[in-house]
Amino acid sequence: MCAARSNVLNITDTTLRDAHQSLIATRLRTEDMLPLARAIDEVGFFSVEAWGGATFDSCIRFLNDDPWERLRTLKAELKRTPIQMLLRGQNLVGYRHYPDDVVERFVAASARNGVDIFRVFDALNDIRNMAKAMEEVRNVGAHLQGAISYTTSPVHSVATFVDMAEELYAHECDSICIKDMAGLIMPHDARDLITGIKERVDIRVGLHSHCTSGVAPLSYQAAIDAGVDILDTAMSPFALGTSQPPTESIVASVIGTPRDTGIDLLPLRTVRNVCKEMREKYEPLFNAIADRVDSDVLIYQLPGGMISNLISQLKEQNALNRLEEVLEEIPRVRKDLGYPPLVTPTSQIVGTQAVFNVLMGGERYRNVTTEVKDYVRGLYGRSPAPISPEIRDLIIDGEEPVTVRPADLLAPICEQMCKEAEEQGLVSKEEDILTYILYPSVAPSFLRGERQAETIPKPAAPVARTAEVPSSMEVEVDGEIFSVRIVTVEGCSVTVPGPAAAPEGKGRAPRGDVAGGVKSNMQGMVLQVLTQKGNTVKKGDTLIVLEAMKMENPIRSPRDGKVEEIFVNAGDVVQNGDVLMIIE
Repeated sequence: MCAARSNVLNITDTTLRDAHQSLIATRLRTEDMLPLARAIDEVGFFSVEAWGGATFDSCIRFLNDDPWERLRTLKAELKRTPIQMLLRGQNLVGYRHYPDDVVERFVAASARNGVDIFRVFDALNDIRNMAKAMEEVRNVGAHLQGAISYTTSPVHSVATFVDMAEELYAHECDSICIKDMAGLIMPHDARDLITGIKERVDIRVGLHSHCTSGVAPLSYQAAIDAGVDILDTAMSPFALGTSQPPTESIVASVIGTPRDTGIDLLPLRTVRNVCKEMREKYEPLFNAIADRVDSDVLIYQLPGGMISNLISQLKEQNALNRLEEVLEEIPRVRKDLGYPPLVTPTSQIVGTQAVFNVLMGGERYRNVTTEVKDYVRGLYGRSPAPISPEIRDLIIDGEEPVTVRPADLLAPICEQMCKEAEEQGLVSKEEDILTYILYPSVAPSFLRGERQAETIPKPAAPVARTAEVPSSMEVEVDGEIFSVRIVTVEGCSVTVPGPAAAPEGKGRAPRGDVAGGVKSNMQGMVLQVLTQKGNTVKKGDTLIVLEAMKMENPIRSPRDGKVEEIFVNAGDVVQNGDVLMIIE
């Protein structure tokens, strides 16, 4: 049983990280955060989540904003309030596993620059993928918060999560967070899980949820009654929808009760007013999908951002009418892959494969993304449930998956990457080496000062336009997201901020029926052309790797023959039906 603890309910405010990541794609700038940080520091929060997650990526890609300088600047303003970050275990703040030497240097640098509390999680709840990061957090003497990626499935239950909490406790965590990224946790499960953990281990327990399904405020009250120690909330101008419940409402709801936070509503009102001004400035970046309840998440378990991405991606493929089929396919793919929790990157892996299964003529796994193959190979970690031999053979054709910790297969890279960065003249401080290691494609232009911050769009007058025509799209190459602008939509010039995508195709790719033609089966960007004019190829050979819907889609040869013509290069954007090459 737990030792007696204070009944005070602690609050972690997420406005500076998850709230704006959920609602406006992580676009708050450091300059706008500083007045908010000063006001927050007067409140008395347990912590403020201000770093990690997608903030690092967005800083260097879209905002021309050094994430390390942001951390140091916020630390100078938050003199009394601990700074908390979200760390994706072995993925750190990226989208793939990094070697252990990178984890060591990154955690040390984060602590040195101002992180006080590290929330460490893994998308598969594979603690092997969390262990190194947790070890390094303990080594730097910071607060270690181990996180459970909450989900529901036939192989997940309150009992399994309590067991995981006990294992995290054995790793000397200072607190445990129930991380409900899709807003799925029901009030009774929140109550049972919190009491179950507290009966098993003596540790602080926090709950993080999203209002996507509309259930989170009810579950928060159940958690309060069950003795939760910490709740994640966001200031009301950046709350609700796909964000967290409002800070002010949660604080007010326990005033005068044994769970009173001790937070005064007057300084909280000051913070709210600063947030209101920020909301007005960033209003053009908010959208109706992120701002409203979407009960479909209770059925398909996709976080709100992933649902909106699916809609956008299907529009790009001129297949929005297939949305319901895709939503029905997602649970089937998730079952096939062993019921992974749907959070970055597993939500993208499952969602995109479901789209492929639907659009490829109903033949499931006819096209399999590189990421799905790597997942089945065990390179993302251990799936919650075993993958059936039939599905495994269908996807990786008899290949045996790895059973070791995936990072054990990765050689150290810090020394090599440090040398590369210095040779390119990219290093002005030690942290620049880590920036380069984490994002080797986008970091050079950022570190050389060649990138420009995107502009915040001004509200546009309403314009009638066809719902199926997107005003923008995003494509991701090796974990790096590029914004693409579509202008002059039905007579209206639409500007989407951000750097242009990789150069569009040169216009050489013909459309329609061409003798011997190999067509693109989706809209996307050419990542690699794996053959040359004059080469002999066999049926089934991979000719081109096409990025489609944030995953790699191999285009294979439909016949034996000789490559007579190639119409595309790496970086070209192609449409569904474009002829990519001719094989005679």
